[in-house]
Amino acid sequence: MTVEAIRPSVETPPAILPILSHWIGGRPVEVLPEHTGPVYNPATGEVIARVPRGGAPEIEAAVAAAKAAFPAWRDTPLIARSQVFFAFRELAWKHREELAALITRDHGKTFADALVGVTRGIETVEYACGLPVHLAGMNTPNVASGVDAVTLRQPLGVVAAITPFNFPVMVPMWILPIALAAGNAVILKPSSHTPGATQLQAELWHEAGLPTGILNVVYGGREAVAAIVEHPDIKAIQFVGSTAVGRYVYEEGTKRGKRVGAFTSAKNAMVVLPDADLEMTADAAVASGYGSAGERCMAQTLVIAVGDTADRLRPLMLERIAKLKVGPGMDPGVDMGPIYTQDHRQSIIKWIDRGVEEGAELVVDGRPFVHPEHPDGFYLGVTLFDHVKPGMDIYNEEIFGPVLGIVRVGTYDEAINLVNGHKYANGTAIFTTDGGAARRYQLEVEVPMVGVNVPIPVPAGYLSFSGAKESALGDLPMRGEDGLRFFSRQKEVTIRWPEPGRRGALSLVFPSNS
Repeated sequence: MTVEAIRPSVETPPAILPILSHWIGGRPVEVLPEHTGPVYNPATGEVIARVPRGGAPEIEAAVAAAKAAFPAWRDTPLIARSQVFFAFRELAWKHREELAALITRDHGKTFADALVGVTRGIETVEYACGLPVHLAGMNTPNVASGVDAVTLRQPLGVVAAITPFNFPVMVPMWILPIALAAGNAVILKPSSHTPGATQLQAELWHEAGLPTGILNVVYGGREAVAAIVEHPDIKAIQFVGSTAVGRYVYEEGTKRGKRVGAFTSAKNAMVVLPDADLEMTADAAVASGYGSAGERCMAQTLVIAVGDTADRLRPLMLERIAKLKVGPGMDPGVDMGPIYTQDHRQSIIKWIDRGVEEGAELVVDGRPFVHPEHPDGFYLGVTLFDHVKPGMDIYNEEIFGPVLGIVRVGTYDEAINLVNGHKYANGTAIFTTDGGAARRYQLEVEVPMVGVNVPIPVPAGYLSFSGAKESALGDLPMRGEDGLRFFSRQKEVTIRWPEPGRRGALSLVFPSNS
């Protein structure tokens, strides 16, 4: 199906609100207003734009464009391909503040937080600039008499990325540069809640010289996800989002022979030992628990305090909580912005209600907060529970909001057993001044990303990002060398060139490497 086939046959009437568009075949795709959904500014509650609701026809058109463009991109010399990444890196850096402002507008997080997300994404673009080195194969001469072997790393073809609302620049920049560097054509299905920065990224890739059809963007919900999972020409999918949707993508995708990596929900815990620097720890707990309104998969949402640590740490946390300023993310001095949607705000309130029902001590209640200048904004204050216990729903499940819980244990062994016994395993941290205790934690904890006095242990952009248990499904982490493995296929070529007078006699014996 061509791009024109999914364009409306009649002229779209003028709309009061701007209508964003899919990006297929190197250009925007017009859509009728009735085929769009609202984009909200969560700081005010106002509808600021409309975004397409794509499905199977749009995915079909995007795959057709990608398939047509793939052979030429695959065959583009590596140096020429890498120049696109250098150009995109410069454009992304030049437009970093514009990208961040679009994130703040659509998501609500503070501008400073959004800007760091952009720059952390650019780190992976910089890694991809070295693709001629990263894609080098291996030549092994004389694996047998007169026989050489060559290992090639080749692209898969058309691949897809399904990315979340909370990092509309960083997560796509963790996936797209690696997939594109490997020589693939990509279908991006981003969140419809935060389309502004996605739209700009597509334009910047085009301006950087990425060939038409190599990157296609299709907005949409369940129908678009299902179309990606079911399309026979999509060879691999990387997904970041909830465990429920990630499990569907993984199970249905792998059933169809696709390579799938799904990075899903989390319930991260930071362990605090009695010898920790508690001033630093209080800063870390409040920053990691409430930054971006808790809408981070790497947020530390449980503080597991050993011995009498909780009694000493809690007052320090309360001092910091009392000074937090909640408001529009572009306002100076604001620490935390709104929740990204009204529906999600209501779900967080229900989680707080549940924690009270379960018997956790509600120390700080964020439910009554209303912003005085923006009463229709999707705001919540921060919430702190104490005496959270294993088995409570607020201990077991990801809330994805500004809700932090203190868990009290008697010993280090109890603390690490709680972390290792949880169904989620994404990121964790230990706060201590004891190097031996920290070393033991690194070795014994069953979580793939670990911080030592670092509350949000997201590795640098050229290193792997992963999860375990119900926080990730698939064999390979994203980014770095593992990301290139995910988006490429290894091929072994065994070569013999005939030499005059050295042809042996016919033999049906399995070939020997001696």
